[in-house]
Amino acid sequence: MFVGITNTPRDYAWGSRHAIADLLGRTPSGGPEAELWLGAHAGSPSVIEDAAEVGGFPDLAGWIAASPETALGAGWATRQADAAGAAPRLPFLLKILAAGRPLSLQAHPTTEQARAGFALENDAGIAVDAGNRNYRDPFHKPELIFALSDTFEALCGFRPLAEVHGIIAELRLLDLATEYPQAAAIDLLEQHLAEGLRDTVDWLLRDGRGGDSGEVKWLVERVVALAEHAAFLADGGANIGYASELEAVRVLAAEYPGDPGIVIGLLLNRVSLKRGEVLYLPAGNIHAYLSGLGVEVMAASDNVLRGGLTPKHIDIEELLAVLDFTPEASPRLAPIVVADGVARYRPGITDFELVHIHADAAAASPTPVTMRQITLTGPAIAICTAGGFLVAGSSSSRPLKRGQAVYVTPDEGTLTFAGTGEVFLAMPGA
Repeated sequence: MFVGITNTPRDYAWGSRHAIADLLGRTPSGGPEAELWLGAHAGSPSVIEDAAEVGGFPDLAGWIAASPETALGAGWATRQADAAGAAPRLPFLLKILAAGRPLSLQAHPTTEQARAGFALENDAGIAVDAGNRNYRDPFHKPELIFALSDTFEALCGFRPLAEVHGIIAELRLLDLATEYPQAAAIDLLEQHLAEGLRDTVDWLLRDGRGGDSGEVKWLVERVVALAEHAAFLADGGANIGYASELEAVRVLAAEYPGDPGIVIGLLLNRVSLKRGEVLYLPAGNIHAYLSGLGVEVMAASDNVLRGGLTPKHIDIEELLAVLDFTPEASPRLAPIVVADGVARYRPGITDFELVHIHADAAAASPTPVTMRQITLTGPAIAICTAGGFLVAGSSSSRPLKRGQAVYVTPDEGTLTFAGTGEVFLAMPGA
């Protein structure tokens, strides 16, 4: 069964005003459009285009709750109920994300952490929608992002310590090149790093968010001044090491002046994805998207522990408990190419995988239609971002054009995409 779905983009302040509309061939709203949600998450469930197709239910969440065996498939509905100990649910959420400004530094919990935190906050009587709530559900929230813009800029995961010390060495050189060097500010950062990343992040957040010493305030001011000095020297032809990291400092300082997250960002991998490249962010990975357009798929959860670059609630103790402080390279996810024009991104979890289907019109000539096939692992959502396709399953078919999305029940089995353009398909992990 194919069910047409749609939604209104979320108007978070960091959203681009045109990127999602440009991608999908829509008229911009005139305000920020940050995320288009396609799924059954209660925060913004997808609207069903023709409610009569599903017994009159206006949105995907209502239909799944009322008819899980039809909407999710009998096998998947049973599996979900057994695994979660709760009502059957769609385990993933597909998004089009457009960052016109940097997002907050954040991380997400494991399943065990989410269940424990959710129960504790319930017992404490904290409302689920309260601003100081950490856990809004008992689920983990791993996620991946597929870059759609020419570049997608991000910070993610703690970088190798040798690189952190390389950045510090560059800051010292820049400091020496100023009229009034202040090496003691940089000494503070290096001294805390000697005690470990956890100690450093703890100090930056506590002292930087109203601590008495003012050390972090001084450090942030100095790092920003040195990043600005680096831009001045680069304009004069100087070769600046870690230029992209220092550019990120300037960008973050413009959006969140004085925030300790500006310095935390220097401890993280600075990633610039090209179109078609993917990051996978598991539980505990601290990250912040800086700019760009992408397709994001994640476990259907709303659990976010923030670590800076935001006016929202930050629970330092809980964040430190969730964070993975293991330094490593940026967590890029390579595709599994299963056929010409069909790539699967499998992070090795049961909640989701992403399939990218691309059929080039020029390559298809003189035959105007190409065909791609993929076998479903459960309920799925597809969105067409270019061109058009006829999507056929075992019992029905549906045209899918640029800007359109469809929910697919798992009884359709193997899907055939006939046409040219680009489609993204999210479904449970195998």
